[in-house]
Amino acid sequence: MKRKASAIWQGGLQDGKGSISTDSGVLKDTQYSFATRFENGIGTNPEELIAAAHAGCFSMALSAELGKANIKPERISTTATVTLDKDGGGFAVTASHLDVVVKIPGGDQAAFDKAAADAKAGCPISKVLNATITMDAKLET
Repeated sequence: MKRKASAIWQGGLQDGKGSISTDSGVLKDTQYSFATRFENGIGTNPEELIAAAHAGCFSMALSAELGKANIKPERISTTATVTLDKDGGGFAVTASHLDVVVKIPGGDQAAFDKAAADAKAGCPISKVLNATITMDAKLET
């Protein structure tokens, strides 16, 4: 399986602007710029897209891990917070923190904890990130 996305950048780093598109069309000429990355400009940025990918991937991985334990969650809510830090003369994504709340009526804490840990380790986006990945996972019963 291969997925594609593309980016176009025009101009200098601080005064330029760009757009990001995906082959699926979900993102089509979506604006990004220095302001959307390092300030509060309107548009997206690569780190926000990584956070969305990590949250979505983890949620699916957790559903799969729970399924292995014959547990069907009612709802999995994941927020990923990606940290971008100065790294020498540039920047690096240094961390991704997952805040997870899962609704499983009558859920078993031990089975949930194992599934969450296995999903965090096994999620393909977790594997691609060369960063510290932390998690706070809460079971709602």
